[in-house]
Amino acid sequence: MSTMYETLVDLLVTKFKVERDEIQPGITFEELEMDSLFMVELLLEVQTTTGVRISEDTATPRDTIEHAADMIEKQVAAAAAS
Repeated sequence: MSTMYETLVDLLVTKFKVERDEIQPGITFEELEMDSLFMVELLLEVQTTTGVRISEDTATPRDTIEHAADMIEKQVAAAAAS
């Protein structure tokens, strides 16, 4: 798994009190009972962690954690390249 995936897992566990054993790459945020407001909060935490502005439409509750991590990683890489 990617480093960003691990970052998301750590944030979900430490900041949002999700049980680590509930988190799988293919699980959606909806399946973890996370709504769109949660997604905004999560993306703000990622911004704080990475120092890169993350677009609010990067991930939705219907996305898997793995997909969200990939999309965030692309934004972080693009910011680093510019």
